[in-house]
Amino acid sequence: MIGLISATAAGAAARDRLAAAWPDRTRVYEGPVPDAVRAAFAQCEQLVCFLATGAVVRLVAPLLAGKESDPGVVCVDEGGRFAVSLVGGHGGGANDLAREVGEVLGAEPVVTTATDAVGLPGLDTLGFPVEGDVAAVSRALLDGEPVALRAELPWPLPPLRVTGHGPYTVRVTDRLVEPAAREAVLRPPSLVVGVGASRGAPVAEVLDVIEGALRDAGLSVRSVAELATVDAKAGEPGIVEAARRLGVPLVTYAAEELARVEVPHPSDAPLAAVGTPSVAEAAALLGGGELLVPKRKSRREDGRPAMATCAVVRRPGRGRLAVVGLGPGARDLLTPRAKAELRRASVLVGLDQYVDQIRDLLRPGTRVLESGLGAEEERARTAVAEARKGQAVALIGSGDAGVYAMASPALAEASDDIDVVGVPGVTAALAAGAILGAPLGHDHVSISLSDLHTPWEVIERRVRAAAEADLVVTFYNPRSRGRDWQLPKALAILAEHREPATPVGVVRNASRPDESSRVTTLAALDPATVDMMTVVTVGNTATREIAGRMVTPRGYRWQEGQATPKAQDTPKAQETQEAAR
Repeated sequence: MIGLISATAAGAAARDRLAAAWPDRTRVYEGPVPDAVRAAFAQCEQLVCFLATGAVVRLVAPLLAGKESDPGVVCVDEGGRFAVSLVGGHGGGANDLAREVGEVLGAEPVVTTATDAVGLPGLDTLGFPVEGDVAAVSRALLDGEPVALRAELPWPLPPLRVTGHGPYTVRVTDRLVEPAAREAVLRPPSLVVGVGASRGAPVAEVLDVIEGALRDAGLSVRSVAELATVDAKAGEPGIVEAARRLGVPLVTYAAEELARVEVPHPSDAPLAAVGTPSVAEAAALLGGGELLVPKRKSRREDGRPAMATCAVVRRPGRGRLAVVGLGPGARDLLTPRAKAELRRASVLVGLDQYVDQIRDLLRPGTRVLESGLGAEEERARTAVAEARKGQAVALIGSGDAGVYAMASPALAEASDDIDVVGVPGVTAALAAGAILGAPLGHDHVSISLSDLHTPWEVIERRVRAAAEADLVVTFYNPRSRGRDWQLPKALAILAEHREPATPVGVVRNASRPDESSRVTTLAALDPATVDMMTVVTVGNTATREIAGRMVTPRGYRWQEGQATPKAQDTPKAQETQEAAR
């Protein structure tokens, strides 16, 4: 929960805007400000104070206990101009909160954490537990001193500006080791613990067998990613509470799935009880990996039969491929998720002109693999190959990566040995549509006129189908120096089914500084004025030009000049009905 505190009417107005935007995340604290700050500090994970930073410093100073436990605190000035990350930038999430507050209120986020200021990821922001001399190693990274990366198991990491050797070390391991001097140890979530338990098994017994198995195997409990068990034990209190205390999710599988897993120690007891000869080993092994600790039973001091079992598997670190859509070109149309993936990647793969658009967003040390036009398949293969090496890779494309862009060739190359994440972007059709007005207000289709990968016969068949179906059509790749006849041919096909006065929107370089747009007609459009940077949108038989804008009605009968609509036929009523469905 985020506590919100203000002292003046101006602060309260901004506070209420934030509360309205995040009704489920925030709680407003009223009353005297010192009392409100103390209460929120004790009860909330984060605070946003609409007060001067000096006032907040004096109020929270007596309450600070440590960066591991203090909530994140953000200050917003009376004018709503700045959102300052004051306390708990990393551990309390104040840096990210300042950015979020800035987006909602239109304020400039102010982040002074050293690593954030220079674009380096903090070791405590990678999503892994970190131990050892974190401050000294972080300072060495900031100062550009040699820092060695000692990865005992491969794991996708963002660029850390590390080298092969140096007096400081970042060590990536799930083993139970004490950090050496000048060493920071990252604990990747590499371990899966399978758990079985009799009905009513005490949580202490479940935890004891898990922690004992890890300790005896020399493994860190901080690298446990999840507990796994059979569906029948999904509500077993001892297992559920053990997962909660360890701070990891509880994953369950059907007995039929577990029964198909080959295990070294099957047993008749679980087969009779829950329908599978193995619970602990099978649940741990189901996702693949190396069995480090075979099935182990709990020990009871009273000599009674064990009530819990566990097994431990190390799953290999998987490379990560994020296929990122950059949108049509304007920086403010690049989504926050896309920005986050660009900063997470240790390797960036993309067309050189797209790389230039976002180069300033990359963290120092990001390896950039760029190439020119016409190398889409090569870029896809390169990105997948880098991910298979265990890297965190971002493969970029314009618009939405899944629309005539890099997602298709990349996924055609990728197998299930890497994690693939799709990051949507604003497509050229949507960007052009917003500029033109509302040409896509009803059913529409996008068709690429490039026959480099698709035979013209197929393209022509699709254009005819769209024409006969009276769909609004957006043409991608409409015309180039070597392809100057396809657009006239496509327009002629549409003209067989549409009036010469049908509105046509032409947008070039949508959202970019040299953007241009116009609305013309099917008869008046000169294909020679169109190039590869242009999107052409042809309306259907209902599309109209209204006040210079291209508008396609949503298809309500009353908009076609028929009888006055009944209440249930109005756009608002139909929207409500659609939402209900």
